[in-house]
Amino acid sequence: MRANDGVDLDVSWRQVHALLGENGAGKSTLMNIVYGLLRPDSGEILFDGKPVDLHSPLDAIRLGIGMVHQHFMLIPPLTVAENIVLGHEVANRGVMDLTESSHKVEQLSERFGLQVDPRERIAELSVGLQQRVEILKALYRGARLLILDEPTAVLTPQEIEGLFTIVRALVAEGKAVIFITHKLAEVSEVADVITVMRRGRVVGTTTPKESKSADLARMMVGRTVLLRVEKSPAKPGAQVLKVDNLVVLDDRRHVAVDNLSLDVRVGEIFGVAGVEGNGQNELIDALMGLRSIRAGKVQVDGREISNLSTHARLKGGLGLIPPDRHRMGVVLELSVADNLVLDDFDHPPFARWLVRQFNAIRDYAVKLIKTFDIRLQSPDQPVGSLSGGNQQKLVVARQLGTLPKLLIAGQPTRGVDVGSIEFIHRQIVSERDRGLAVLLVSSELDEVLSLSDRIGVLYRGRIVAVLDAEGADRDRIGLLMAGAS
Repeated sequence: MRANDGVDLDVSWRQVHALLGENGAGKSTLMNIVYGLLRPDSGEILFDGKPVDLHSPLDAIRLGIGMVHQHFMLIPPLTVAENIVLGHEVANRGVMDLTESSHKVEQLSERFGLQVDPRERIAELSVGLQQRVEILKALYRGARLLILDEPTAVLTPQEIEGLFTIVRALVAEGKAVIFITHKLAEVSEVADVITVMRRGRVVGTTTPKESKSADLARMMVGRTVLLRVEKSPAKPGAQVLKVDNLVVLDDRRHVAVDNLSLDVRVGEIFGVAGVEGNGQNELIDALMGLRSIRAGKVQVDGREISNLSTHARLKGGLGLIPPDRHRMGVVLELSVADNLVLDDFDHPPFARWLVRQFNAIRDYAVKLIKTFDIRLQSPDQPVGSLSGGNQQKLVVARQLGTLPKLLIAGQPTRGVDVGSIEFIHRQIVSERDRGLAVLLVSSELDEVLSLSDRIGVLYRGRIVAVLDAEGADRDRIGLLMAGAS
């Protein structure tokens, strides 16, 4: 399968060139080629009008091409200055001169408005400041063309605004920025030129003035997409989930969920907003019995489930859309039909006396495939052959198909196209209207704001505020996500 298929891309100096497309469109593959991490099978790259042959990132760096990856490449125990100059150290008589290195970093950060203390250790910095360090590292190496890969994925709204200011300062100095994203609103705000990719090909190049968000979405997906969630006001009923003073440890035995309390009621969506890494995954694991609880208790319909197994919780009415579908949501080698009955494969009507009932499994699968618009050739094909969006639809179909009392939706639209996002949101709202209680955990603040009826802001494992979603102030939520009181 071709990740990039005959792609043409022209980037000019003094411009922010947004590369827009859903996960799997080929954006990162293209930029990894430009940065020398991958070799193209055909075609050529011209930099400053001259053909170049990039065998490694070192070749790209020598030319003045820098890249900030979605997952930062920093060494947490080292200081900001040490990370930035690593491999390009300032030496005095054969000894690294950290004072001179720190001075150079300070000058660079002041020049571009990237305020960060060069003496701070990376481990002690927020995600937003770590990203600044990555940008400084590229600029320190002489980057004139800076590639930012999904740079806002883990930032608060205030940090995103700060990043946009930095990007504008870079292009004002004559540099060029390639801004890889799948977020339409960001593109309209920061880009000068927009190139849209779909299925490995460029489907159009435009500008924010020429194309609105709806036009860009149509280019990305190939059809008209409803960009906002349409829902009536919630009519919440009895309490379904009650969490009291929950304490959960992470894999390093540090407190990840810290005396957290919340409740979710029938017919409402309770959204948890927070920057990734503030205890979201540990909270989900604890609620599903995948991680032990250090203190506190969890109740569903008034019954404590803190010590029940995951299997018992599923049978008791819990449903889970896991944050990582490949690790916890699907078995890639099994068929679509088998994946759709993973929770009930050993119970009637899918099994009798430990004998699997293949006709019943297939009939049930065909029904869910139609209801949830899962695009495939056959229920018997392996899940690994489906697109990411259709894999996610499958996970949603399986969980909603069991008619749970409470759905825990962890990153329910991560890595799917805007068309699939629209469909999944519509299904979740529809089930809410039928009386389902939903706990939504998402790192996408726009998703939390548009789907939720109430919002709990999570910071360092604590719910620091609970707000009604209607009329909620985005900037205030962003400040709370960053730890402001």
